[in-house]
Amino acid sequence: MNNILTRLIGDKKDWKRMEARAAALPADYRTVYTEMKNYMWRFTTSDGMDIVAILRDILDLFDTEAAAGRSVVEVTGPDLAAFCDARLPEQQDIYRAKLRANLNKVADKLA
Repeated sequence: MNNILTRLIGDKKDWKRMEARAAALPADYRTVYTEMKNYMWRFTTSDGMDIVAILRDILDLFDTEAAAGRSVVEVTGPDLAAFCDARLPEQQDIYRAKLRANLNKVADKLA
């Protein structure tokens, strides 16, 4: 029981640190990260730690590229859904096409 509580508390602290990092990103990066996060959560398995690891990697990339002065669309490309899908484990979902279209509307607004 103690290991479970320790893990949950640690995971929650890690998540809060990630969210603080995301909040410090430039506005365009924050917008894209939020939309990507919403999209990717739909494909999580079990406890969601698979998506947290992917989001952590994306935050690392966004931190570096934002500091270098690149726009978020230069980093992700215009197809945000493809950027996300390339990082997600292979999964089939009947809603993926609709979700991809909705996610890409964000990039269209920023382009």
